[in-house]
Amino acid sequence: MVAHDRGDLAGRDHPSLVEALDAFTRAPLDQVEIDVDVKLAGREEEIVAAVREQGLSDRVMFSGMELESLRALAQLAPEMRRGWTLPKVSGDWRRSTLAKPFLRAAMANLRARLPRVVASRAAELGVWSVWVFHPLVSPRLVESAHASGLAVFAWTVDDVERQRELVALGVDGLVSNDPRTFRESIGVAAA
Repeated sequence: MVAHDRGDLAGRDHPSLVEALDAFTRAPLDQVEIDVDVKLAGREEEIVAAVREQGLSDRVMFSGMELESLRALAQLAPEMRRGWTLPKVSGDWRRSTLAKPFLRAAMANLRARLPRVVASRAAELGVWSVWVFHPLVSPRLVESAHASGLAVFAWTVDDVERQRELVALGVDGLVSNDPRTFRESIGVAAA
């Protein structure tokens, strides 16, 4: 699931969460693991209800940047996996002309600190995985996360060479806007 701004959706029909999840109850999607990326806090009860209504509790993982949501989901559905998405961002800050001069240093700083942050906070949050913006994924991060028992997913990586690099680093999964690239990068077809 992806959040879009209202302008992107104007004039389009879009399914409810229950309708979207229903597609995963039948072939060819009935064997697919599902990540429900919770973008806004406050809707956790209805999200959990929709997943349970479709009988998908064993195939769904919730992920999100909002710690409040992750804690609420842990209370409502302790049996379902949760993933912490890092870093917390709003909008595409990489395109900001004001941010560009500081971006390289900020990214390097965050990349250096992230392995410690993940190791110290993940247990407190009770998450199963971390979902990390792909330029921030490093060998130290993957090693630290795996040593803490966490799966590592890299988002959003559309470049085939970068996908190969991340797989070589040992990430457990990739997020892409174009899953067809997986055929070339890792030799699997998109569903």
